[in-house]
Amino acid sequence: MATSQWQKTLEIPGRVLFSEGNGELARLQITTAWSNAEVYLHGAQITHFETKKEPPVLFMSQLSRFNEGIPIRGGIPIIFPWFGPREGQVAHGFARIQTWELREVAQLPNGGVSLRLSLPDSPSAALCQKFSADFLITIGKALTAELTVANLSPHQDFTFENCLHSYFAVGDISAISVTGLKGVDYLDQTQNFARKTERAEHIKIGQETDRIYLDTTAAVEIHDSNLRRRIRIEKSGSLSTVVWNPWMDKAEQMPDFGGDEYQKMICVESGNVAENRVTLPAGKTAALKVEISTLPL
Repeated sequence: MATSQWQKTLEIPGRVLFSEGNGELARLQITTAWSNAEVYLHGAQITHFETKKEPPVLFMSQLSRFNEGIPIRGGIPIIFPWFGPREGQVAHGFARIQTWELREVAQLPNGGVSLRLSLPDSPSAALCQKFSADFLITIGKALTAELTVANLSPHQDFTFENCLHSYFAVGDISAISVTGLKGVDYLDQTQNFARKTERAEHIKIGQETDRIYLDTTAAVEIHDSNLRRRIRIEKSGSLSTVVWNPWMDKAEQMPDFGGDEYQKMICVESGNVAENRVTLPAGKTAALKVEISTLPL
């Protein structure tokens, strides 16, 4: 397990514990008065969040691989600096397969806990415009994640895509709906990026769904009648919302995803992709932030 002694000194007894996770990868386990969470340094990936006396909020595949250089399937992967495939490169960018550096752990006055991580230099990062990327995670009554990218060039713009690819656990995909996107244009990736407009107040999932909703800053909710709760996703610094479920055929083709697990998850991702990609002027920063909470249905 690649955990430095310095990082071990950041532990907070009863609140933040370093441990060896799956695949011998370094993991932080966080406990607050209201919630429990788990974060891997691999990808700076949040793999678990639940409020006390509730089922987990985040979905994790039972077949997820925990190995260096391979994405973790579930939780909240960080998509950066591109979204989707790129010839000769790893899909969805390199941020989710790098081991991030833990910079700071803090117990907050309100009883929450915050973690600050940074993306280290790498050969992949060296191919991009000079930048820095930091990730701030706050665990309390809600889960907050904020990705901040700085363009360190003195002269050149930095164009990139980013997304917090959040996998949410649901009781039954046929018994949920997604709200907050009515009237928004989207690109339907299952139909060669055909541009459509969302007409439904309550979006139901009954087949493979892969949509990039554009130019929307609205909060989105997942209404789950089986678990009798709403998962609310509020965001800032984001113009895109991606809604994804692979459904049966695609799920069976994914080696790190169970063939029937599509019934227990939905991705609602906040970011800036496709025509909403970010062009960041020299010396400027951009922050993408989501806050995830649960409410009774």
